[in-house]
Amino acid sequence: MATSFGFRTVADGDKQPLVNDVFHKVARRYDIMNDLMSAGLHRVWKDAMVSTLAPPKSAGRGFKVLDVAGGTGDVAMRIVERSGNTAHAVVCDINGSMLSVGRDRAAKAGLSEYVRFVEGNAESLPFPAGHFDAYTIAFGIRNVPHIDRALTEAFRVLKRGGRLLVLEFSQVDIPFLDRIYDAYSFNAIPAIGQAVAGDGEPYRYLVESIRKFPHQERFAQMIRDAGFSRVTYRNYTGGIACLHSGWKI
Repeated sequence: MATSFGFRTVADGDKQPLVNDVFHKVARRYDIMNDLMSAGLHRVWKDAMVSTLAPPKSAGRGFKVLDVAGGTGDVAMRIVERSGNTAHAVVCDINGSMLSVGRDRAAKAGLSEYVRFVEGNAESLPFPAGHFDAYTIAFGIRNVPHIDRALTEAFRVLKRGGRLLVLEFSQVDIPFLDRIYDAYSFNAIPAIGQAVAGDGEPYRYLVESIRKFPHQERFAQMIRDAGFSRVTYRNYTGGIACLHSGWKI
């Protein structure tokens, strides 16, 4: 069986090692590059995601969130801070280099008590069923070889009444913006990666992977197929990014 790695077609079993190699290379510069590539917009989009989640500020309830493919801890720490340090987050990422960066960041922020880092595969999560109140994944699901399996696992580990939030790059829906975005993505982003991280190829893959990801309606249907209800989505910045939501009823 074949699958896509950016615009390349690779054997099904080869995608995950190739993706791992990309993130080993970019881990230490990942957050800096996000700022440069998105002109800081990724922070706005992530803040909007956390606001939509609205983690409760109630220590007694013990709100538990699983943030998948969030190795640097960026989203998980935002959630904990938004909850007033009452939520507990588990960051699950398949890449040890990204997790190492995340642990360092959480320690520096004084949040190690509230954010735990676990190495694991989104397609086979090392957690019991019905364990989490929320599952978040930001700009990570397009790198999973079998997206349908990851969504099924998300459904499994959520409690009844739990919520899925997926923030991902998507299809631009504003005329002419799509052309500007394409020109910037395929020319500027690899060049920025070369200048800042010393290697433009990982960023070329990341740009290509965005173009291969299902458009908004198709991905929403994939979420429904995994068992989620009340599935909705909201475009940000003309569809450059999109926040998908679903509930386990």
